[in-house]
Amino acid sequence: MWDFIGYTGVAVFILGGLALLVAAFRTSILWGLGCLIFSPLSLVYIVLHWGSAKFPFYVQLAGVFLFLAAVYIPYWSRA
Repeated sequence: MWDFIGYTGVAVFILGGLALLVAAFRTSILWGLGCLIFSPLSLVYIVLHWGSAKFPFYVQLAGVFLFLAAVYIPYWSRA
């Protein structure tokens, strides 16, 4: 069961990243290409364009939370 939740978390994280890339391309072709080629630029995009990057950011955050829950909850239950 925890494997499924972990894989779901990774999938949600990837979908959030794709949504962030789409939002960057909607803002400008240069923002989109910059985020595609140089990934840390996405953090700058999130800060500068919070209105359009808020939802993809929260989707990625949910994916990280699901993945970490799938990794650490079974570990804690064995201890």
